[in-house]
Amino acid sequence: MEISDVRKVASLARLALTEEELLTYGRQLTGILDYVRLLDEVDTQNTEPMPHAIALQNVFRDDQRTNSLDVADALSNAPRTDGQYFLVPQILEERSGGK
Repeated sequence: MEISDVRKVASLARLALTEEELLTYGRQLTGILDYVRLLDEVDTQNTEPMPHAIALQNVFRDDQRTNSLDVADALSNAPRTDGQYFLVPQILEERSGGK
């Protein structure tokens, strides 16, 4: 892989690389691309497309309606509460003037 190509990829990724890093990553990218080129030699003419290399199945359970926590139980370990809601530190400033 040409250094100019590595420099372009680094630029697209917003990476500031030294000349030494460009050379190192250039060699690594060349190795990766050479390996991917090997895959072009594999005959896939009679291979069915598949989303995963191994068979997967959904492991979710069916939704079941259950009782929710009582408000007092839900708030029982909260550091601060007003008895109905969790109280947390304000992180946003209020703006004046409607915006």
